[in-house]
Amino acid sequence: MRPKITIIGAGNVGAQCAYKLAQRDFADLVLLDIVEGVPQGKALDMTQSGSIERFTTKITGTNNYSDIKDSQVVVMTAGLARKPGMSRDDLIHKNAEIVAGVVKQIVEHAPQAVLLMVTNPLDVMTYQALKVSGFPANRVLGMAPLLDAARMQSFIAELAKAPVTEVYAEVMGSHGDLMVPVPRLSTVKGKPITELFTPEQVAGLVKRTTDGGAEIVALLKTGSAYYAPGTAAARMAEAIVRDTKEIVNSCCLLSGEYGLNDVCLGVPTRLGKSGIEEIVTLKLTPEELAALQKAGAAVKNLCGILK
Repeated sequence: MRPKITIIGAGNVGAQCAYKLAQRDFADLVLLDIVEGVPQGKALDMTQSGSIERFTTKITGTNNYSDIKDSQVVVMTAGLARKPGMSRDDLIHKNAEIVAGVVKQIVEHAPQAVLLMVTNPLDVMTYQALKVSGFPANRVLGMAPLLDAARMQSFIAELAKAPVTEVYAEVMGSHGDLMVPVPRLSTVKGKPITELFTPEQVAGLVKRTTDGGAEIVALLKTGSAYYAPGTAAARMAEAIVRDTKEIVNSCCLLSGEYGLNDVCLGVPTRLGKSGIEEIVTLKLTPEELAALQKAGAAVKNLCGILK
Protein backbone atom coordinates (compact mmCIF):
# COMPACT_ATOMS: atom_id res chain seq x y z
CA MET A 1 0.00 0.00 0.00
CA ARG A 2 1.34 3.39 -0.99
CA PRO A 3 2.04 6.10 1.61
CA LYS A 4 -0.49 8.92 1.80
CA ILE A 5 0.19 12.65 2.04
CA THR A 6 -2.47 15.32 2.51
CA ILE A 7 -2.07 18.95 1.44
CA ILE A 8 -4.57 21.29 3.09
CA GLY A 9 -5.16 24.41 1.03
CA ALA A 10 -5.47 24.17 -2.75
CA GLY A 11 -4.15 27.64 -3.47
CA ASN A 12 -0.90 28.32 -5.28
CA VAL A 13 1.44 26.94 -2.60
CA GLY A 14 -0.67 23.86 -1.90
CA ALA A 15 -1.14 23.07 -5.57
CA GLN A 16 2.57 23.46 -6.28
CA CYS A 17 3.41 21.19 -3.36
CA ALA A 18 0.91 18.58 -4.55
CA TYR A 19 2.16 18.66 -8.13
CA LYS A 20 5.82 18.30 -7.12
CA LEU A 21 4.90 15.31 -4.94
CA ALA A 22 2.82 13.81 -7.75
CA GLN A 23 5.80 14.01 -10.09
CA ARG A 24 7.96 12.17 -7.55
CA ASP A 25 5.50 9.26 -7.80
CA PHE A 26 6.04 7.64 -4.39
CA ALA A 27 2.85 8.47 -2.45
CA ASP A 28 -0.83 9.03 -3.11
CA LEU A 29 -2.15 12.51 -2.40
CA VAL A 30 -5.20 14.22 -0.97
CA LEU A 31 -5.70 17.89 -1.86
CA LEU A 32 -8.24 19.47 0.49
CA ASP A 33 -9.82 22.92 0.44
CA ILE A 34 -12.99 24.47 1.82
CA VAL A 35 -13.95 25.89 -1.59
CA GLU A 36 -16.05 23.38 -3.46
CA GLY A 37 -14.70 22.37 -6.85
CA VAL A 38 -11.24 23.90 -6.51
CA PRO A 39 -9.35 20.91 -5.08
CA GLN A 40 -11.34 18.54 -7.28
CA GLY A 41 -10.55 20.53 -10.41
CA LYS A 42 -6.86 20.93 -9.64
CA ALA A 43 -6.54 17.25 -8.73
CA LEU A 44 -8.17 16.28 -12.04
CA ASP A 45 -5.88 18.60 -13.98
CA MET A 46 -2.78 17.18 -12.27
CA THR A 47 -3.95 13.63 -12.81
CA GLN A 48 -4.35 14.27 -16.53
CA SER A 49 -0.71 15.35 -16.72
CA GLY A 50 0.37 11.95 -15.43
CA SER A 51 0.67 10.33 -18.85
CA ILE A 52 2.87 13.24 -19.99
CA GLU A 53 5.04 13.36 -16.87
CA ARG A 54 5.01 9.54 -16.53
CA PHE A 55 3.66 9.29 -12.99
CA THR A 56 0.89 7.11 -11.56
CA THR A 57 0.18 9.05 -8.38
CA LYS A 58 -3.45 8.96 -7.27
CA ILE A 59 -4.59 12.52 -6.48
CA THR A 60 -7.89 13.04 -4.68
CA GLY A 61 -9.46 16.48 -4.49
CA THR A 62 -11.91 16.92 -1.63
CA ASN A 63 -13.72 19.22 0.79
CA ASN A 64 -14.14 16.43 3.33
CA TYR A 65 -11.67 15.96 6.19
CA SER A 66 -12.57 12.29 6.54
CA ASP A 67 -10.56 11.72 3.32
CA ILE A 68 -7.29 12.56 5.09
CA LYS A 69 -7.49 9.39 7.22
CA ASP A 70 -4.21 7.42 7.44
CA SER A 71 -2.07 10.26 6.08
CA GLN A 72 1.56 9.95 7.15
CA VAL A 73 2.16 13.67 6.58
CA VAL A 74 -0.29 16.57 6.47
CA VAL A 75 1.04 19.75 4.86
CA MET A 76 -0.82 22.84 6.07
CA THR A 77 -0.77 25.66 3.51
CA ALA A 78 -4.21 27.16 4.19
CA GLY A 79 -4.36 30.77 5.33
CA LEU A 80 -4.26 34.32 4.05
CA ALA A 81 -1.29 35.33 1.89
CA ARG A 82 0.62 38.57 2.23
CA LYS A 83 -0.19 41.58 0.13
CA PRO A 84 2.18 44.47 -0.64
CA GLY A 85 2.89 46.51 2.49
CA MET A 86 1.90 43.65 4.82
CA SER A 87 4.36 41.89 7.09
CA ARG A 88 4.03 38.22 7.94
CA ASP A 89 3.10 39.30 11.45
CA ASP A 90 0.08 41.26 10.16
CA LEU A 91 -1.50 37.90 9.37
CA ILE A 92 -1.18 36.52 12.88
CA HIS A 93 -4.69 36.70 14.33
CA LYS A 94 -6.67 35.60 11.27
CA ASN A 95 -4.31 32.80 10.38
CA ALA A 96 -4.12 31.61 13.98
CA GLU A 97 -7.89 31.16 13.87
CA ILE A 98 -7.68 29.26 10.58
CA VAL A 99 -4.83 27.06 11.85
CA ALA A 100 -6.65 26.19 15.07
CA GLY A 101 -9.75 25.07 13.18
CA VAL A 102 -7.83 22.97 10.67
CA VAL A 103 -5.56 21.38 13.27
CA LYS A 104 -8.55 20.17 15.27
CA GLN A 105 -9.77 18.37 12.15
CA ILE A 106 -6.32 16.84 11.62
CA VAL A 107 -6.27 15.57 15.21
CA GLU A 108 -9.66 13.95 14.67
CA HIS A 109 -9.04 12.36 11.29
CA ALA A 110 -5.25 11.82 11.05
CA PRO A 111 -4.03 11.64 14.65
CA GLN A 112 -0.78 9.82 13.79
CA ALA A 113 0.34 12.22 11.06
CA VAL A 114 3.39 14.45 11.04
CA LEU A 115 2.15 18.03 10.63
CA LEU A 116 4.21 20.24 8.32
CA MET A 117 3.32 23.93 8.58
CA VAL A 118 3.61 26.45 5.74
CA THR A 119 1.08 29.08 6.89
CA ASN A 120 2.52 32.49 7.89
CA PRO A 121 3.76 33.88 10.19
CA LEU A 122 5.48 30.52 10.12
CA ASP A 123 7.18 30.36 13.51
CA VAL A 124 4.07 31.47 15.39
CA MET A 125 1.75 29.21 13.40
CA THR A 126 4.00 26.22 14.03
CA TYR A 127 3.79 26.91 17.77
CA GLN A 128 0.02 27.41 17.48
CA ALA A 129 -0.37 24.07 15.68
CA LEU A 130 1.77 22.32 18.27
CA LYS A 131 -0.27 23.64 21.18
CA VAL A 132 -3.69 23.08 19.57
CA SER A 133 -2.85 19.57 18.36
CA GLY A 134 -1.25 18.26 21.53
CA PHE A 135 1.05 16.24 19.25
CA PRO A 136 4.58 15.45 20.46
CA ALA A 137 7.02 18.15 19.41
CA ASN A 138 8.80 15.94 16.86
CA ARG A 139 5.57 15.63 14.83
CA VAL A 140 4.97 19.37 14.29
CA LEU A 141 7.44 21.37 12.22
CA GLY A 142 7.61 24.31 9.84
CA MET A 143 8.96 24.58 6.30
CA ALA A 144 10.46 28.09 6.10
CA PRO A 145 14.17 27.64 6.96
CA LEU A 146 14.63 25.41 3.91
CA LEU A 147 12.95 28.06 1.75
CA ASP A 148 15.12 30.84 3.21
CA ALA A 149 18.27 28.83 2.58
CA ALA A 150 17.16 28.13 -1.00
CA ARG A 151 16.74 31.84 -1.60
CA MET A 152 20.17 32.61 -0.20
CA GLN A 153 21.69 29.84 -2.32
CA SER A 154 20.20 31.36 -5.47
CA PHE A 155 21.54 34.82 -4.59
CA ILE A 156 25.01 33.44 -3.81
CA ALA A 157 25.06 31.45 -7.06
CA GLU A 158 24.09 34.56 -9.02
CA LEU A 159 26.88 36.63 -7.45
CA ALA A 160 29.49 33.86 -7.71
CA LYS A 161 28.42 32.93 -11.25
CA ALA A 162 28.37 29.34 -10.06
CA PRO A 163 25.78 26.55 -10.42
CA VAL A 164 23.36 26.63 -7.51
CA THR A 165 24.07 22.93 -6.98
CA GLU A 166 27.59 23.90 -5.87
CA VAL A 167 26.31 26.36 -3.26
CA TYR A 168 25.32 25.75 0.36
CA ALA A 169 23.60 28.33 2.55
CA GLU A 170 23.04 28.16 6.29
CA VAL A 171 19.98 30.08 7.48
CA MET A 172 18.48 29.86 10.96
CA GLY A 173 16.15 31.90 13.15
CA SER A 174 12.71 33.23 12.36
CA HIS A 175 11.03 33.48 8.96
CA GLY A 176 11.05 37.26 8.81
CA ASP A 177 13.08 40.31 9.71
CA LEU A 178 15.00 38.45 12.43
CA MET A 179 16.15 35.69 10.13
CA VAL A 180 19.72 34.58 10.87
CA PRO A 181 21.69 33.82 7.70
CA VAL A 182 25.16 32.52 8.66
CA PRO A 183 27.66 33.61 5.98
CA ARG A 184 30.55 31.93 7.79
CA LEU A 185 28.92 28.55 7.18
CA SER A 186 27.63 29.32 3.66
CA THR A 187 29.85 28.10 0.85
CA VAL A 188 30.58 27.88 -2.86
CA LYS A 189 32.35 24.61 -3.73
CA GLY A 190 33.08 24.24 -0.02
CA LYS A 191 34.71 27.65 0.36
CA PRO A 192 33.04 30.13 2.78
CA ILE A 193 31.47 33.13 1.09
CA THR A 194 33.22 35.32 3.65
CA GLU A 195 36.45 34.43 1.82
CA LEU A 196 34.99 34.92 -1.66
CA PHE A 197 33.14 38.21 -1.36
CA THR A 198 33.70 41.61 0.20
CA PRO A 199 31.99 42.41 3.54
CA GLU A 200 29.65 44.71 1.63
CA GLN A 201 28.69 41.94 -0.78
CA VAL A 202 28.10 39.51 2.09
CA ALA A 203 25.93 42.09 3.86
CA GLY A 204 23.97 42.54 0.64
CA LEU A 205 23.37 38.79 0.38
CA VAL A 206 22.15 38.66 3.97
CA LYS A 207 19.82 41.62 3.41
CA ARG A 208 18.38 40.22 0.19
CA THR A 209 17.82 36.83 1.83
CA THR A 210 15.99 38.42 4.76
CA ASP A 211 13.82 40.39 2.31
CA GLY A 212 13.45 37.48 -0.12
CA GLY A 213 9.71 37.00 0.30
CA ALA A 214 8.95 40.72 0.32
CA GLU A 215 10.89 41.18 -2.93
CA ILE A 216 8.60 38.69 -4.67
CA VAL A 217 5.45 40.17 -3.10
CA ALA A 218 6.45 43.63 -4.36
CA LEU A 219 6.99 42.31 -7.88
CA LEU A 220 3.79 40.26 -8.07
CA LYS A 221 1.66 43.01 -6.49
CA THR A 222 -1.34 40.71 -6.03
CA GLY A 223 0.14 37.65 -4.38
CA SER A 224 3.17 36.03 -2.80
CA ALA A 225 5.71 33.34 -3.66
CA TYR A 226 4.56 29.79 -4.31
CA TYR A 227 6.92 27.84 -6.58
CA ALA A 228 9.80 27.70 -4.10
CA PRO A 229 7.62 27.43 -0.95
CA GLY A 230 5.53 24.62 -2.42
CA THR A 231 8.63 22.80 -3.63
CA ALA A 232 10.31 23.15 -0.23
CA ALA A 233 7.28 21.68 1.52
CA ALA A 234 7.21 18.79 -0.96
CA ARG A 235 10.87 18.00 -0.37
CA MET A 236 10.38 17.92 3.40
CA ALA A 237 7.28 15.73 3.14
CA GLU A 238 9.24 13.32 0.95
CA ALA A 239 12.16 13.22 3.42
CA ILE A 240 9.73 12.30 6.20
CA VAL A 241 7.76 9.66 4.32
CA ARG A 242 10.85 8.09 2.76
CA ASP A 243 12.64 8.20 6.15
CA THR A 244 15.78 9.64 4.56
CA LYS A 245 17.41 10.91 7.80
CA GLU A 246 18.75 13.91 5.88
CA ILE A 247 19.54 17.16 7.65
CA VAL A 248 17.08 19.87 6.63
CA ASN A 249 16.69 23.16 8.43
CA SER A 250 13.20 23.23 9.92
CA CYS A 251 11.14 25.33 12.30
CA CYS A 252 10.69 23.28 15.46
CA LEU A 253 10.19 23.52 19.20
CA LEU A 254 13.40 24.24 21.10
CA SER A 255 13.79 22.93 24.62
CA GLY A 256 17.16 24.18 25.75
CA GLU A 257 18.97 24.02 22.42
CA TYR A 258 20.86 27.23 21.67
CA GLY A 259 19.76 28.52 25.08
CA LEU A 260 16.12 28.75 23.95
CA ASN A 261 13.01 27.21 25.48
CA ASP A 262 9.33 26.91 24.52
CA VAL A 263 9.69 28.62 21.16
CA CYS A 264 9.55 27.38 17.57
CA LEU A 265 12.50 28.57 15.51
CA GLY A 266 14.50 27.52 12.46
CA VAL A 267 17.49 25.25 13.14
CA PRO A 268 19.13 22.25 11.45
CA THR A 269 17.16 19.04 12.02
CA ARG A 270 17.35 15.42 10.91
CA LEU A 271 14.11 14.30 9.25
CA GLY A 272 12.67 10.80 9.22
CA LYS A 273 9.41 8.91 9.47
CA SER A 274 8.67 10.26 12.96
CA GLY A 275 9.25 13.84 11.84
CA ILE A 276 12.12 15.57 13.60
CA GLU A 277 14.45 12.82 14.75
CA GLU A 278 17.26 15.08 15.90
CA ILE A 279 17.89 18.77 16.47
CA VAL A 280 21.43 19.44 15.26
CA THR A 281 23.33 21.92 17.41
CA LEU A 282 25.87 24.00 15.49
CA LYS A 283 28.73 25.81 17.18
CA LEU A 284 27.81 29.45 16.68
CA THR A 285 29.82 32.56 17.40
CA PRO A 286 28.60 34.75 20.28
CA GLU A 287 27.20 37.21 17.72
CA GLU A 288 25.34 34.51 15.79
CA LEU A 289 23.94 33.01 18.98
CA ALA A 290 22.81 36.44 20.18
CA ALA A 291 20.98 37.00 16.87
CA LEU A 292 19.28 33.62 17.17
CA GLN A 293 18.21 34.31 20.73
CA LYS A 294 16.92 37.75 19.73
CA ALA A 295 14.77 36.08 17.07
CA GLY A 296 13.53 33.59 19.65
CA ALA A 297 12.51 36.37 22.02
CA ALA A 298 10.60 38.17 19.26
CA VAL A 299 8.72 35.01 18.25
CA LYS A 300 7.86 34.36 21.90
CA ASN A 301 6.39 37.84 22.17
CA LEU A 302 4.19 37.22 19.14
CA CYS A 303 3.05 33.89 20.55
CA GLY A 304 2.15 35.79 23.70
CA ILE A 305 -0.31 37.87 21.69
CA LEU A 306 -2.23 34.71 20.84
CA LYS A 307 -2.38 33.64 24.47
